[in-house]
Order: sequence, then C-alpha cells, then structure tokens
Amino acid sequence: MPALILNALKILFLILIFLFLWQVGLAIRSHIGTGPSVKRAKGGHELVVLRGDAKKGTTIRLRPSGHTIGRSSEADVVIDDPYASEFHARVETHDGGTMVHDLGSTNGTYVNGRRITVPTPAGKGDTVQIGKTILEVR
Repeated sequence: MPALILNALKILFLILIFLFLWQVGLAIRSHIGTGPSVKRAKGGHELVVLRGDAKKGTTIRLRPSGHTIGRSSEADVVIDDPYASEFHARVETHDGGTMVHDLGSTNGTYVNGRRITVPTPAGKGDTVQIGKTILEVR
C-alpha cells in the first residue's frame, strides 16, 4: 500500500511540473508576440493626460518608435507621480494600433482598469493608468 501512495505522489509531481512548464511556455510565447493574448489594436496615435498629473490636458503625439513613461528625467514622457516607477511603461504604435508594455513597474500598469503583464493593445478611448496618472488613447 505505501508503494502505491508513493507512485501516486510521483505522478502528481510530474503533472505539476508539466503544468508549470506549460505556463512558462505560454508566458514566453505571449512576450515574443506569437501568443493569442497579443493582438494588434486599430487606431489611436495620441495619449491625453486626463488626471493625476500636473500635465492634465496635455496631448502626447506618439512616435512609431514609442515613448517610455515614468518619473525619471530620462523618460520620454516624465510624469510627476510618486506611484510611478522611474521607467514605468512603454507605449508604441504597431500596424496602426497602440501597444502598452509594462516595464517591470512596482505598482503595475493598467489598461481599462486591468493590470497588464504582457504587451497589450489599447484602442481609441481606452485608458492607461500609471500610478495615479490616467491617460486616454485618442
């Protein structure tokens, strides 16, 4: 009987290792852009600061090469937000759409209220939250 329990535990352990490796593979696949969670959004080449920053109402015209957003003076778009990281997020245009990348920030980047962990499309009217600063894609 103890041998049967030991074999069952071994099989369970192998299943858990397989599931872990499967999740790692999906995460890697989505980061390199071939996963199902990375879609190209259409529209939107501007970000408008809606609230949370001294630059409220400012329009940021997006370059195809993208912008880094954060507290650092070396970021392309500097925001005065204590909840933002030095280099918090990157926003760029691809195929006529806008993609938002979190750069490993402490407090996370949110698109339409959902925390993102992979490059995420954002269309016209979508909101991007960095710290307490909220931007809208237009």
